[in-house]
Amino acid sequence: MELEAHVHETIREIPEREWDALHGVDEAPFLSWAWFDALERTGCVGEEAGWLPHHITLRAEGALLAAAPAYLKDNSEGEFVFDHGWASASYQIGAPYYPKLVVAVPFTPATSPRLLVRRAEDRPALLPVLAETLRRLVERSRLSSAHVLFPTADEAAALAGSRMAHRHGIQFQFENEGYGTFDDFLGRFNAKRRHQIRREMREPSRQGISITTLRGAEITPEIVDVMFGYYASTVQKFAWGRQYLNRAFFEEIVARLRGREGGAGAGGVEIVLAREGRRPIAGAFNLAGPTALYGRYWGASEERPFLHFNVCYYHPVEDCIARGLRRFEPGAGGSHKLVRGFAPRVTHSAHHLAHPRLDAAVREFLARERAAVRERTADASVAFR
Repeated sequence: MELEAHVHETIREIPEREWDALHGVDEAPFLSWAWFDALERTGCVGEEAGWLPHHITLRAEGALLAAAPAYLKDNSEGEFVFDHGWASASYQIGAPYYPKLVVAVPFTPATSPRLLVRRAEDRPALLPVLAETLRRLVERSRLSSAHVLFPTADEAAALAGSRMAHRHGIQFQFENEGYGTFDDFLGRFNAKRRHQIRREMREPSRQGISITTLRGAEITPEIVDVMFGYYASTVQKFAWGRQYLNRAFFEEIVARLRGREGGAGAGGVEIVLAREGRRPIAGAFNLAGPTALYGRYWGASEERPFLHFNVCYYHPVEDCIARGLRRFEPGAGGSHKLVRGFAPRVTHSAHHLAHPRLDAAVREFLARERAAVRERTADASVAFR
């Protein structure tokens, strides 16, 4: 069976029904056709943003066997796998680093399948095909490199076995070890830490603040306005912040991927809202899949003690336990999550660099970096226990 690789400059060249039928799409809302389409329609990706759609499909006799979300990049923004040092080294040897090709979900540092396949059992055989396809695209288009960001561990291992360089990172995530209640989760801490967490959790109530998760029709246009305002204000607080998303995207994605009301089985966009009386004062924009919750954006109109921890950590963890979700990924960074029950987890990426000298230098660096990540993860795991 001969496979044909195709590149698509818009997700709309791939039928929505075909894309959404692929195995892996249902694991996370940000892998759905609607998510990528909303990014394109609202201008959050495109030439001006430096994310040009370059989606890859693999077909046999016209039938779609696999697909991967991909983009041509003329910068390294919004990826969360930092390669600015590689770009500098590339220019020093006279090899421009941009444009490059990334297989990724824009602005989303969350682990999930990167090769979406018609049949799950075909993924191991098709991952080497993806690696070879990326090499050919790099050569044909005279790109510097191709990068697969935040794949699953199995995907990363397979791509590494197909001669791509393997990179490790660290995130702090909540793993549900079969907890029946939040108190069961607290049982893993010593008495001092349990007392501190309970004290932090009581603080909003003491101030007359309620925290709830909104889904479905509960997410009104007014709530969308509030949440976008929180997102934008948080970005503006930091010199390194970048507002990748616009108001139109928030409106469209909520309308298209609004989570169903009710905890069990709900999925899609969810908003954790903190109110003082009826007045919103903080919120978090989350995404729920069938087994995992993903924390994406947070903001507040007022600074209150421990409000961030409650909206972004404790309330979602309670929700995961109540719904039986296996994992909560609150996002990149933040070693302060460790003392609040989030364990260190290795994240992955895979890289093909066309220039031999740059490839050799990066591989040498990655060997040292992987060792450092293993050591840091082991040290953090000891502290976590």
